[in-house]
Amino acid sequence: MALELYNPFDELIFDESFCFLTGKLSLESVSVFPEWLLDHFKIGDDPFEMMEKEKIFRYRDLRLPCTSEVKNAFDQLDEKFREAYQKGYEGIAALEEELIFQWSAKIVYGIMHHEFQHEKKRMARRGEEFQISKDLKERFGLFHLMLQSVIKPVKFKGRKPWSLVVFPLKYSADIFSYRDDMINLLFTMGVDQFGFIIHMQDNGAIAEREQELLEKMKGYVLHPVQYEELYAKFHYSDYLLQYRPKYNIEFTDNQVIIESVPMSADQNRPLFGFWDQKVYAQLLANYWEVYGIRQEDIIRHQRPMLSFLQDPYSHDFIDPEKIDLPF
Repeated sequence: MALELYNPFDELIFDESFCFLTGKLSLESVSVFPEWLLDHFKIGDDPFEMMEKEKIFRYRDLRLPCTSEVKNAFDQLDEKFREAYQKGYEGIAALEEELIFQWSAKIVYGIMHHEFQHEKKRMARRGEEFQISKDLKERFGLFHLMLQSVIKPVKFKGRKPWSLVVFPLKYSADIFSYRDDMINLLFTMGVDQFGFIIHMQDNGAIAEREQELLEKMKGYVLHPVQYEELYAKFHYSDYLLQYRPKYNIEFTDNQVIIESVPMSADQNRPLFGFWDQKVYAQLLANYWEVYGIRQEDIIRHQRPMLSFLQDPYSHDFIDPEKIDLPF
């Protein structure tokens, strides 16, 4: 008999009585954002705004119901990440990619859990049934399956399901920069000494698209404005990706093996759609708002598009030390 694993998206279960990862009776809970991280940056009591703007949590109130087994597993995972965090970029870069995925995926799933739980309750008050599309059920169910690798024999074979880039980053010591896109399974985190960006379900396609730029980055400690630009590239590339990732999944008696299928285009359409500079500039302006950089500053009349990553003429990587903007 093949190994059977829990999938909350079959019945859209986001109840506090059941473990988010196993579906068993919940006796414990685990913080969505690690408590040591909240304490370090003193953001535990800061507001966390949900997609529905009227609902606001505190960071420390975001918790996931779980069994003691799941709590222990994530506590051990988090301790490994914390030890690497304390070593800065070198520590994080030395971590196995799967561990970074698991650590980040718990945060993304935790936000998803609270978003869906809130929406389910809101619709119930209106006498309506909460539903999500078949495609999202499939995507999120697969994401949940991958996250179960923390406690179950879920193995990744060959090509990984994600794009992940880790890089040195110079930031003010008190800044915690974080963004997520739970629908498209994107996550990024930037602090002093390091940053990383992960797309959790693109089979490496976006990292391959940006491979030339990522090679040019090596040896540099990025400025925050460069970090934001890099994430904007990942985010917009995800929007342009025209194919769904595919997987060969083998269920055996004692394990699940997930093998990512390389993405390839057919003759009718390319892997990525047309890159619209105006749309990209609008997205990038949102990330650069803190610097007072607007869309009209990015697309400039009769001048190359503004970039802090590459020189528009030579295409060389721009030395972060030459960027005259605050950290």
